[in-house]
Amino acid sequence: MYLEIVTPEAVVFRAEVDAVKVPGHDGEFQMLNNHAPIVSTLTEGDVKIDLASGSQNEVKFKESPFKSGSEPNVLYYTIKGGVLEMKDNKAIILAD
Repeated sequence: MYLEIVTPEAVVFRAEVDAVKVPGHDGEFQMLNNHAPIVSTLTEGDVKIDLASGSQNEVKFKESPFKSGSEPNVLYYTIKGGVLEMKDNKAIILAD
């Protein structure tokens, strides 16, 4: 699936991913390929991104706001809150 993370300042992430885990108001939840359409508000926490094999983030940074995990191809992005929309195998996170 395709994931975009958008902040008020810029689009911070665009890439093909295998999964994304987000901090929802009722707890964390994960989305995989072909997840049912959903709109959810998000709370403060880390977005866990499982990059697809060979996938690279299309947005370049002087200093990356992403943290890498102990697992290969996993990135973490901290948000203060926001909204998530998943539709047609594309997830968009509007993050604070």
